[in-house]
Amino acid sequence: MAKYSEKAGEKVEQAMHERKEGTLKTGTGKKVTSKKQAIAIGLSEAKKDGARVPKKP
Repeated sequence: MAKYSEKAGEKVEQAMHERKEGTLKTGTGKKVTSKKQAIAIGLSEAKKDGARVPKKP
């Protein structure tokens, strides 16, 4: 299993919380309902901030 940094885990946790509240949006402004999409958004934000995120398989 891939290892993620603590910072990446926090970003994913934050994205999941926003998804549950209904405030997480995609790049086009649509509401995110999928858990997978919320995780992907969290990892993407973490990567932008310089957190250690493994590459796609």
